[in-house]
Amino acid sequence: MSTTNEQFDAVTAKCRSIFSKKLHDYGAAWRILRIPSVTDQLFIKANRIRNLEIKGESRIQDNIADEFMGIINYAIVGLIQLQQGSSEKVDISPEEALALYDEKMEMARQLMLNKNFDYEEAWRGMRISSYTDLILMKINRVKQIEDLGGHTLASEGIDSNYLDMLNYAAFGLIRLGYDK
Repeated sequence: MSTTNEQFDAVTAKCRSIFSKKLHDYGAAWRILRIPSVTDQLFIKANRIRNLEIKGESRIQDNIADEFMGIINYAIVGLIQLQQGSSEKVDISPEEALALYDEKMEMARQLMLNKNFDYEEAWRGMRISSYTDLILMKINRVKQIEDLGGHTLASEGIDSNYLDMLNYAAFGLIRLGYDK
């Protein structure tokens, strides 16, 4: 059996590959997105997963795993945008974008390792639908933080929520067998 580290690396490598291919096709067009727009993209992906889980059928090609991969990649975009700010135009090369992607993914990986140590892999006993619900909850938290202009009294920031969404999506992909 693979370790959590190996499984995480396997699913996130697939996400990076998709991100890299889309950088080739579109460049870093996402640089124009403001944080609320990134959050809305995450909402669209997570809401679709929930609908697929409930309805059990789809009318378009993308499946639950594709949407979890989208959540991972949009969470990375969000983390980059939080650090860099949005831009009026594409202002970074694909190479720079991939370097930032790798930096943010390593942050998520380290957080996953630390939480996994503390929680002793409790995620393995959870239902995939719980990851979906937790991601949606985190999105609602981020929307509230955005509505408050980022001024919170006792809560984690947007970045922490994006990292958690990324990690829940990675767990979903592992549980769906996309680590093979």
